[in-house]
Amino acid sequence: MYGGGHVGMMGALADAALAAGGQVTGVIPRHLMRPEVAHLGLSELIVVESMHQRKQLMADRADCFLVLPGGYGTLDETFEMTTWLQLGLQRKPLALVNVAGYFDPLLRWVQQAVDCGFVHRGQAHLLRVAPTPEAALAQLEPGPWPPPQTPPEKPD
Repeated sequence: MYGGGHVGMMGALADAALAAGGQVTGVIPRHLMRPEVAHLGLSELIVVESMHQRKQLMADRADCFLVLPGGYGTLDETFEMTTWLQLGLQRKPLALVNVAGYFDPLLRWVQQAVDCGFVHRGQAHLLRVAPTPEAALAQLEPGPWPPPQTPPEKPD
């Protein structure tokens, strides 16, 4: 399950999964359906009206979230699912595939947010990190999920 595009890394991954006999479901907002964007050769292509509907449907149907290097949309979806996990709105694990240190600057920002008190130290583990897809999937299998959440510290 992914965003339903035919271009870029996600399109290449969808093509590879299909070529290997896998089932691939895409979820794409109507405004992104242009023939050069939507992947029309998927096992299932679900067209929704908004980006929010896309994220909600993907969250509902996914077993977990494996985040590969990407741009703004990738970060938007990653942090929405992380926030939903933090708030108890979804209970599915999430892992970043940190290929060649791609997410290192983001992970430094998360640590800075923890150090500055904007992210509770007990919730920093909501973003799991691994260098390869295989290692990331291995981190998502062990339970329990959701991970224990530490309540925010009370101010002095």
